[in-house]
This record gives sequence, C-alpha cells and structure tokens, in this order.
Amino acid sequence: MEHVKALLIKFVMVTAAVWVILGLFYGVDLGEILTISTLLTIAAYIIGDLFVLPRYGNMTAAVADFGLAYIGIWMIGSVVINENISLGWASFSTALVIASAEVLFHFYMMRRVLTQDQNRSQIQQNPAFSTEMAEETDIHREDHDQPPPRP
Repeated sequence: MEHVKALLIKFVMVTAAVWVILGLFYGVDLGEILTISTLLTIAAYIIGDLFVLPRYGNMTAAVADFGLAYIGIWMIGSVVINENISLGWASFSTALVIASAEVLFHFYMMRRVLTQDQNRSQIQQNPAFSTEMAEETDIHREDHDQPPPRP
C-alpha cells in the first residue's frame, strides 16, 4: 500500500512539474502532459527510487532522476508532442525541476516506503578491511608441542 501512495505522490509531483514547464511555457496539451508524466513516473520509480536510491543514496538517485527525466522527456516528447517547441531546453528545465523535487521525495521514500532490510546497501560503500593474525608454526623446530618463544 505504501508503494501505491508513493507512486501517486510521485505522479502528482511529476505531472505538476511537466504541466508548469511544458504546459504553461510551451503550450503542450494536457493529454500529452499526462502521457509523458505517466511513462516517466513509472520508469523513474522503478529505476531511481527502487533500484538506485537504496543502493547509492539520495544525491546519486537525484542525479540519476535528472538524467532519466531529461532523456525521457526528450524521447517521449519527440513522439507525442505535436507542437513545434525547443524540446531540448524544455526537457532540461523540466528535468531540473523534477530532480529538485526528487530530493525531497527521496526522504519520504527512505522513511516511509523502504524498510530497513531494503535500505541496506548491497554494495559496501566503505568496506572494513581486517587482517587475521596468527602465530606461524615452525615445522623445523624439534619441540612442536611447545609454543614458540616470545621475543
């Protein structure tokens, strides 16, 4: 149930960002905005929030969400948007707004949706190196039963 709530929050957030930039500034239709928002929300939730965020943290996931939003809006927009707009700049500015909002959304995801087991990193960021210490056995010594003398 928490994933459904998180998806709805993310969909509203992405739709608002896409509507403000593409709808108000570039005159893109509502149907095109909803198509872009739906596809982008699903892809960003699976890739950015469920895969990248638990393993690499908030800022890495926000950067990944920026790249995904930029490329996603540009690719989806080139297919569904009928207006003649500067799609590169529109994608960049929309992705910037989405990535800024994603930083806050990731705090919600880490506190409410991702449990402690899911939040643990699969790849250790700072692995602790330890060395096993043991005394060497001298096989040439006559008294094998006695411990070696201490220096």
